[in-house]
Amino acid sequence: QVQLVESGGGLVQAGGSLIVSCAASGRTFVKYAMGWFRQAPGKEREFVAAISWSGGETYYADSVKGRFTISRDNAKKMVYLQMNSLKPEDTAVYYCAASPPDYTGSPVQDEYTYWGQGTQVTVSS
Repeated sequence: QVQLVESGGGLVQAGGSLIVSCAASGRTFVKYAMGWFRQAPGKEREFVAAISWSGGETYYADSVKGRFTISRDNAKKMVYLQMNSLKPEDTAVYYCAASPPDYTGSPVQDEYTYWGQGTQVTVSS
């Protein structure tokens, strides 16, 4: 069992930066690959980024590649999403999720077992 709690969302101007964090609890956290998804108003939830259990492999949606960086600290049971050069279209609720290692890097929501409650990121123009 893994519980996930996101934090760090907020309001930022276009071109700015923000870090959202995901705190995990549960002894099996290190066995899971992790991902970030987002859902904008009126849109379906979409894949943003993912990272392997070791942190050695990372995956990004084309829309954020080169601007966002996913990382994890297994000792602290934390996952981070560093977001740079933010655009108004990045406005969304950001969710972290955990998947079994067989699905490392998957953009498919159904392959993630545990989800956080989300944190709002708003980018003003």
